[in-house]
Amino acid sequence: MAESAAKAKEVASMSFEDALAQLEQIVRKLEAGDVPLEDSIRIYERGAELKAHCEKKLKEAELKVEKIVLGPDGPKGVEPGDSE
Repeated sequence: MAESAAKAKEVASMSFEDALAQLEQIVRKLEAGDVPLEDSIRIYERGAELKAHCEKKLKEAELKVEKIVLGPDGPKGVEPGDSE
């Protein structure tokens, strides 16, 4: 139980870039298909934690950009960038 809490804390302290790099390594390992089943499950779980962390970091960045664009007194005449 303590080990899982330590791992969650470690992921929470990672930068977006570090978490994404680790997630990419996990995807490559799983796609290669040469990882034993138990290890695949373990690294898949780690990948899920990293993915959630990256999504959280992206959402935080999105909210910061919206605050900058909107400002404390409302719209400043600049629209958020189109994601397409």
